[in-house]
Amino acid sequence: MKRAIFPGSFDPITLGHVDVINRALPLFAEIIVAVGINTDKTYLFSLEERVNFIKKHYANEPKVKVETYAGLTIDFCQKLDIDFILRGLRNPADFEFEKAIAQTNRKLSTVETVFLLTSADTSFISSSIVRDVLRNGGDISGFVPESVPKKL
Repeated sequence: MKRAIFPGSFDPITLGHVDVINRALPLFAEIIVAVGINTDKTYLFSLEERVNFIKKHYANEPKVKVETYAGLTIDFCQKLDIDFILRGLRNPADFEFEKAIAQTNRKLSTVETVFLLTSADTSFISSSIVRDVLRNGGDISGFVPESVPKKL
C-alpha cells in the first residue's frame, strides 16, 4: 500500500494545496496531510483551526487523513512507516527550494519525494498571499476551499 504525507503549515489550506492533494489521490492508497508545528513561526490560524479546515474539506474522502507533527518530516515518515513525501511546485523558485530539501531527505533516509506541478489556475496562490489579502479585508473566496472562513 503506497502512502504519502503532504507536509506544510497550511496557514490556511489553499485551492493550490487542494489541487495537489486531489490529483495525487489516484497515485496513493492514503495521503496524510501533515500539519507541521514550527515554534519559530507566527501563524494566523491556530493549529486546531488549520487541522479542522482540512478535515472539514476532506470529510467525505476516506483516503485523506490529517495529522500534526513537529521535527523533521523524514522522522515523521519513519514513525508512520511512510515512503513518500508529496510536494507541489508552483514555479522554478519552488523547484530549487524543494529540490534541496528532497535531496537532503534522500541523503538522510530512504524516503522519496514526489513532485506535482500545480495547475495553471492555482499556480499563483500561496498561503502567505492569502493571509495578506485576509488581513487587509480582501476577498479570499477564489483562493481557499469553503472550509476556510473568508473574514477574520
